[in-house]
Amino acid sequence: MNPLDLDQLPAPRNGRMLSAAQLAADITSGEIDSVILAFTDMQGRLQGKVIHGRFFLDSVLAHGTEACNYLLAVDTDMNTVDGYSLTSWETGYGDMEFILDHSTIRRVPYMDRTAIMQVDLAATDGRPVPVSPRSLLKVQQDKAAARGLTALAGTELEFVMYEDSYEEASQRHYLDLTPANRYNVDYSILGSLRVEPLLRDIRNAMYQAGMTVESAKGECNLGQHEIAFKYDDVITTADNHTFYKLSAKHMASQRGQSITFMAKPNAREGSSCHIHMSLRGLDGALAFWDAEHGRRTRLYDHFIAGVLATMREMTLFYAPNINSYKRFAKGSFAPTTIGWGLDNRTCAVRLVGEGPSARMENRVPGADANPYLAMAAMLAGGLHGVEQELELPEAIEGNAYDVDADQVPSTMAEARDLFAGSETVRELFGEEVVAHYTHYADVELEQFHAAVTDWEVTRGFERH
Repeated sequence: MNPLDLDQLPAPRNGRMLSAAQLAADITSGEIDSVILAFTDMQGRLQGKVIHGRFFLDSVLAHGTEACNYLLAVDTDMNTVDGYSLTSWETGYGDMEFILDHSTIRRVPYMDRTAIMQVDLAATDGRPVPVSPRSLLKVQQDKAAARGLTALAGTELEFVMYEDSYEEASQRHYLDLTPANRYNVDYSILGSLRVEPLLRDIRNAMYQAGMTVESAKGECNLGQHEIAFKYDDVITTADNHTFYKLSAKHMASQRGQSITFMAKPNAREGSSCHIHMSLRGLDGALAFWDAEHGRRTRLYDHFIAGVLATMREMTLFYAPNINSYKRFAKGSFAPTTIGWGLDNRTCAVRLVGEGPSARMENRVPGADANPYLAMAAMLAGGLHGVEQELELPEAIEGNAYDVDADQVPSTMAEARDLFAGSETVRELFGEEVVAHYTHYADVELEQFHAAVTDWEVTRGFERH
């Protein structure tokens, strides 16, 4: 295919997004003058370049661009760290190629004359970068397709909103900030309306950018809210998730406010990212529900069993930060027990819906989860259960916090060891992925153990 034959490039996902031909026309007319090219890094952040529109049209649209491969081997503060096989001082920190996904082009509604396109990553020889989060999820999506299945998912992403700007929060060392609501606003219409100007702007901007917005609601923590979007295939959902997360922070900053997606920003309720997932046939046929008998299919049960059987080993992909594990507390609506139940919010896995809406909800991930990694883990584990025909254990009835069963890892160190020592994880993701993300955990743990926290100083400055 001639790469400049714009009409032959993949179509946009829906009519509110842009085709490559429309993007080119908008650049030519001056309606768009900047194009963001972005990929998702290990931490779940969009990274990349803002390219002048004319240069994008003349040089990048047909040939792509590149970035340093160290971007998949840095810590949260963007420091280069030793120990990754992908990149190092010894190998010279080479490039990765941006492989443009033309189906992802959208306007950035809250920015002037700007569009964004999400990309895949490849080595300079053209091979996909296996440790790239988007590549990881695509591999699992392809495995499902090879079995005649497509994976659908929706993410429910909570956040806490503050009246303070990001700069003010930093100057205060993120202490004593002013939440947008001063009391529990779970399902409170007044609580939502009090912060509606920002919530409304985010909802409308995400709709204009091609997402299907469902609703906004208050949550339990002070200033905590959730905006929900309709499910889609796993890659589309993860792409939407990362764009929304970037946009919510950016739009808050434009108002002099701030939003955090930390799993546990304070001692009150944490912020979750419940992931709903189901499988269907490639033709859209139900795979999780036996309509004739009005019950779950065996495939559904095997899938749930696989997610549960691999959950402890995969928790590093569900809970990727030190802070993630502060969420898992008894009576917090964040799970501690690995088990499933019918519409039971105390379990790690909650089954909801019937017929076309039959799906499983994974309640382990927090708002800090990388959606590509979390859904890759969930899909890999579920397909493993299908392939091995794993039997589904008995459902948990009542309070799962009081059940004597396997527990969600309580620290990142525990999750790291389970991940690194799992032959199943190696089989499902490969040695290179296991080594890469084990080292990611090692870096986080080493830095955390070297840090002196406010808790230690407050507790010991005078009294020790």
